Amino acid sequence: MSRILVIDDDHDLCELLAEYLRPEGFDVEAVSGGDQGVERALSGEHALLVLDVMLPELDGFEILRRVRAGSSVPVLMLTARGDDVDRIVGLEIGADDYLPKPFNPRELVARIRAILRRINHAPVSDADTASTARLTVGDVALERAGRAVWRAGEIVDLTPAEFDLLEALLRAPGQVVSRELLFAKALGRGMTPLDRSVDMHVSNLRKKLGPGNQGRDRIEAVRGVGYIYRSQSPPVGPGNAS
Repeated sequence: MSRILVIDDDHDLCELLAEYLRPEGFDVEAVSGGDQGVERALSGEHALLVLDVMLPELDGFEILRRVRAGSSVPVLMLTARGDDVDRIVGLEIGADDYLPKPFNPRELVARIRAILRRINHAPVSDADTASTARLTVGDVALERAGRAVWRAGEIVDLTPAEFDLLEALLRAPGQVVSRELLFAKALGRGMTPLDRSVDMHVSNLRKKLGPGNQGRDRIEAVRGVGYIYRSQSPPVGPGNAS
């Protein structure tokens, strides 16, 4: 049973979430205080964190900053409906996805399942299995089994969504990967109008990976289509499969 940590000062909402999540096979722990929430989030006991932005004293953004300083636990943020700033800031800091309030609890369950399904890697195709051990493109290496990434031999800390997005791009270096596919691979859901989630994750990846050859962006946008990972070196892996 996956354990979910909910950090929200709305006790009624926490009870409602518990009622919906427990029958779906999730063990729910709810806390309302920011400091306690950070402590519990860093305990390593939870598969995912549901975090509200609007909290007294220590807001959701500061909690996320502190959590990301010591953990890559997946984080789904609850934001005010229509507040694009909250969503953008949350994704910049390291949230994996967001859900605007008010929301349908069934959608929350679907988002949680999508995130956990990506991380736990449901059965993959034979083609994917062949390159599970490691993908290498230029000076960037990705190990799927351990969900680890290195740049020039140094570990790069990525959130679960950033890791899955990078994997999708590294599997097709020099080729355009559509935004629709990146939404499916990195967020486990379809793309919706005006949703900039993938764009923010790409921005974070660029910062963490640094510039590529001759100072160029490693990941370039193809307007109206998607993104392309640029590298002079071909992908290398077991059996040279990718």
